[in-house]
Amino acid sequence: MTGTQEAEGHERALRELADKIIAQGEGPRLLTPSPVDRTMIKHWAEAMGDANPRYQGPDAIAPPAMIQVWSMDGLKRGDRPRLPLDDMFEALDERGFTGVVATNCEHTYHRHLVPGEHLTSTTRMSDLSGLKKTALGDGYFVTWNVTWYAQDKPVAEMIFRLLKFRPREERCPSEERKPYPLRPAVNRDTAFFWEGARSGELRIQKCGDCGELRHPPGPVCPSCRSTERTYAVAAGTGTVYSYVVHHHPPVPGRETPFAVAVVELPEGVRIVGNVVDRAPAEVEIGMPVRVVFQAMDDELILPMWTPGSPDANA
Repeated sequence: MTGTQEAEGHERALRELADKIIAQGEGPRLLTPSPVDRTMIKHWAEAMGDANPRYQGPDAIAPPAMIQVWSMDGLKRGDRPRLPLDDMFEALDERGFTGVVATNCEHTYHRHLVPGEHLTSTTRMSDLSGLKKTALGDGYFVTWNVTWYAQDKPVAEMIFRLLKFRPREERCPSEERKPYPLRPAVNRDTAFFWEGARSGELRIQKCGDCGELRHPPGPVCPSCRSTERTYAVAAGTGTVYSYVVHHHPPVPGRETPFAVAVVELPEGVRIVGNVVDRAPAEVEIGMPVRVVFQAMDDELILPMWTPGSPDANA
């Protein structure tokens, strides 16, 4: 059997498995690990910087965007019943498609939730698209739907799509710098931020009417609903508000493990970025950091965070 025939056989087997799983429809109805909880609502709102009064007090409702929180497995993931979708992911892993990157997530909310409600959720696979050639490597786009129920009536739905790709093999470095594979989305809302990075400035979007700073950038001010916008240049200092250490899956262009932090700026907003020049095990909440700008290729410059104050290397 030739390499081409083997690849075609693998692709055919994956397609047959996908068709089988899709035909099964919704998986089992699973009870969420805990009911809608006022304490979790408080923690989520604080972490997201959302001061909406409807999420506070004895009559609080749950922010719709935190719907996934109620069905997250936590540390006891092994206790979750096996889903047909797990077979799809395992088959892709076995064929070398071990890289993962999320591409789409769409939520639909039917009503708000209140503390004390018990939810169930179901998952069904809806599509396998591929084999596709992408900047990250060849791979398949897997799409599935999750529906959350309260008292047997749907309260929210999610369509989620990710790319399972085969990481590119490392090649000998050449004199020409290769394009960095993970490129940010640049549009009318974010172009000013990336132009600032190329100029060595950490720019934060600012409302052109009420003056409120916000990050990530968006088309409308969340406070006064104005579409007028400008930006302010941040001092470039902050403290680590929260962080994670990424071990797996492999990320093209990065060596694992590495730390990704939510950095709180004195200007009053938070921004996500990699922590460099410090071992991940040494990163701490509350650690002072300052921004540095790293050239990833001949065009892309990313703001990252290094321990210390602005004059640390003066």
